[in-house]
Amino acid sequence: MLLNISFHYDFYPLLVVAAIAWLTPIILSVFKLKKIPIVIIEIILGFVAGKFLFGGLSSESFIILDFLALFGFLFLMFLGGLEIDVDQILASLPRRRLTVSRFLKNPLLVGLSQFAMAIVLSYAASFALAQLVDIPSIWYFSLIMVTTSVAIVLPVLKDRGEIGSRFGQMVIIAAAVADILSIILFTFTAFIIKNGFHYKLLYIIALFILFFVFYLLISKLKDIPIFKKLSYQLSQAASQIRIRGALLTILIFVVISQYIGKEVVLLGAFLSGLLLSTMLHRERSLMLIKLDGMGFGFFIPFFFIMVGANFDPKALAEFDSSLIGFLILLLVSLFAIKVLPSLLWQKLFGMKKALSGGFLISSRLSLIIAASAIGLELGVITSGINASIIIMAVITCFVSPIVYNWMSPNTITEGNKTIIVGGSSTAVLLARRLHLHGKKVIIIEEDKSRCQEITDKGINVVNGSGCNVSVFEELKLKPDNYVVIETGDDEKNLKISKVLRNEFLHENIISRISKFSLEQKYKQQGIETIDVTQILATAIENLIIRPTTYHALVESFENFSVEEIQITNKNLDGSMIKEVPFHKSAILMMVRRENSFFIPHGDTYLRTGDILLVFGTQTAFEETRVLLGDAGYKTVK
Repeated sequence: MLLNISFHYDFYPLLVVAAIAWLTPIILSVFKLKKIPIVIIEIILGFVAGKFLFGGLSSESFIILDFLALFGFLFLMFLGGLEIDVDQILASLPRRRLTVSRFLKNPLLVGLSQFAMAIVLSYAASFALAQLVDIPSIWYFSLIMVTTSVAIVLPVLKDRGEIGSRFGQMVIIAAAVADILSIILFTFTAFIIKNGFHYKLLYIIALFILFFVFYLLISKLKDIPIFKKLSYQLSQAASQIRIRGALLTILIFVVISQYIGKEVVLLGAFLSGLLLSTMLHRERSLMLIKLDGMGFGFFIPFFFIMVGANFDPKALAEFDSSLIGFLILLLVSLFAIKVLPSLLWQKLFGMKKALSGGFLISSRLSLIIAASAIGLELGVITSGINASIIIMAVITCFVSPIVYNWMSPNTITEGNKTIIVGGSSTAVLLARRLHLHGKKVIIIEEDKSRCQEITDKGINVVNGSGCNVSVFEELKLKPDNYVVIETGDDEKNLKISKVLRNEFLHENIISRISKFSLEQKYKQQGIETIDVTQILATAIENLIIRPTTYHALVESFENFSVEEIQITNKNLDGSMIKEVPFHKSAILMMVRRENSFFIPHGDTYLRTGDILLVFGTQTAFEETRVLLGDAGYKTVK
């Protein structure tokens, strides 16, 4: 015996689940099914394992699996809260007198309205379904139907480069609002169903108060020098203090929630993720990578595989002849209660785009399975309805992104885009970095095998030569599109630059040069050049002279960057900077007025047409664009 640890556990079920978790992404890659959410395959393979591989095993063999599945469930709720950008929601709070136009342009208000409409439609649909089958609690069933999945919405929008667009922000906030309000409503409802209007109901409210207390406490602690020093020193290697702190936060909220009631535990896990989301700034990206690795690499697959393993198709027998009709009506209802409220977007984006967004937020995943599982335990839904909900979750996760892409095809040639000529590693890295900032990028590459490699990385690529005029015509090159020339051959770069200048009279061209002798030829063409030797020398100089600033800009580009935003709001003309309510995560670095630059101060007066150099987060940029110009969302290049 080693440290009183028993080795008599049956590890065979663990081996099976681990093998399925490892095998699933390989299957999706080999059969080129990358558009299918991985959890769908995990649920299906889990069902197969439960039917053919777990038969005959004792209940003791599943103790570890059940625990890991439950913790994976809690971790999924935690990551669900972590995915929500609280700053983005707060930035959408109305700050001026509301008109119909301002209401329709406000993502938060539209999202709240859509959720209210969805609740009404969901209750009506639940009442209609109750005429076909036995639904013990119509209200709880309507809450199950109104859920959505930010975990499906975000990757779809990110893959299409729409996450930073106005439409993308509308969809994300609508999904986030539905997630937050759904989990709050079904937590209160489940508690009341189990305990009635008990005084312990106030404990749930106290949980929200605890959330704000922790928020204030951590906000104070993280600014204390000793805590900042310890956090930095212990964040890497074996200590991993931030990851340990994240796990501690989850368990604090889970344990407190458990004392209130089992049905409150998921809300506790969700709030712990929401709390951490408000805390993460510069280190957000690295933390998310580590936590995603823990969750989706280990804990979360256990949950979805065990959902499949425990799925009992025999439960559907309770519906008898009404099964097909019930499932069809349920599926139609799940889409209708999201698609109809999405018509609020019609005036801004057109009917087709609005409906496509409604189909996208119709996807359901973890939250609908959670609500259904809790409802089954409380006896407010039957085992047949629970089985139907799992089937619907799989169908909506699969169908919603497909319908969205079909109704709103992502034509890479439309809109604002950056074209990179040459598929070098530098070009791919640039494309990825621009993609993180929500920019659409297309690479032109001559080598077909290299094109395939770039495509496999999820980057838009066109096979062709930059010297060919027809390639740029097919890409619908527009005057405001940037073209970056990075073929690795200085003479070829110059040739392509001349084609763009002479054939298209294009101005926004950036070309890489390594031969100083060619600089004059580029200047004659009016083309911006990047001297690799000079940039390398500058980078080394910055590492020596100003290392902190250099690392801050280079290592945190996913979260902090510099953008130029022009003042078009005439109401700000003549205002002092100290009178303008800039976002807390935006720092005004410099002002460009006509051809002169100056460092701003609180008493500096702003003028319409000024270009402000702002350092901050993407959320801060969005709010600053709205603040500086009602014509809106125009970033000066």
